[in-house]
Amino acid sequence: MMDLAACATLACIWEATAPKPGNVYRGADFEDVTFADFLTSAAILGKPIASASKVGVGRAVLDCIAAIQNSVGTNTYLGTVLLLGPLAAVKADISLQAGISEVLRALTPADTHCVYESIVLANPGGLGRADTADVNEGTPNITLLEAMKLGADRDMVARQYTNSFEQVFWVADRIAGAGRPLCAAIVAAFLELLADYPDSLITRKCGMEFSRLVSQRAAKVLSLGKPGDESFDEEVAEFDFWLRADGHRRNPGTSADLIAAGLFVLLRENRVEWPVRFY
Repeated sequence: MMDLAACATLACIWEATAPKPGNVYRGADFEDVTFADFLTSAAILGKPIASASKVGVGRAVLDCIAAIQNSVGTNTYLGTVLLLGPLAAVKADISLQAGISEVLRALTPADTHCVYESIVLANPGGLGRADTADVNEGTPNITLLEAMKLGADRDMVARQYTNSFEQVFWVADRIAGAGRPLCAAIVAAFLELLADYPDSLITRKCGMEFSRLVSQRAAKVLSLGKPGDESFDEEVAEFDFWLRADGHRRNPGTSADLIAAGLFVLLRENRVEWPVRFY
């Protein structure tokens, strides 16, 4: 089995490399963040995320974000790191599904302080304001699990803390059971996730009505076949173009975070068939 640092780095590299519509991937940069930024960040975050069981989830997240900011100066993996932190803190001798609830219950106000500091440091787009425990109003004296419960109805990353990472494990199962090259499996799982759950980042930037429209278009793509089918591949390309038509306000970034976390699950639990057939 690979060590945790390598699992985290490789999961992020695979996620960034797969051509998920509306996201940065090889040959498809945004104006303010590039594929190289994501690869650099992936290499940087492995070591600090692997320390989560020793230093605490919040401190590991903060160390990751600080290292990424020092390296690329932009937000690449905040949502991903918030998911990887608890997963990396699960005891090594049990499965992630068996151990994640214990990690989440053990989170403290100190973890909350570190995570809030991480969010301020990363300065993610479309953050907006919250009625309770707003990150712009200082850190509340509550556990990180309690803080995430406050945002679970509007943010899919926060929701994973409240449902024991249900969608992350679903993503891992979909990719593992796809029976196709890893890249195609990632793209298909991404579209299935997006079709079923409006993307939180799009919702924050464009509103729920538009976010639902994105999900409907993802479902339309899936109805046309599977990766490799001409109609499917053409519709994926058109969907990708449409998502990029308004800068990157339509970027399904939260869905990408769950893909990276799902890939980490597969690597940490040695559910990847080696040698890997990516394409």
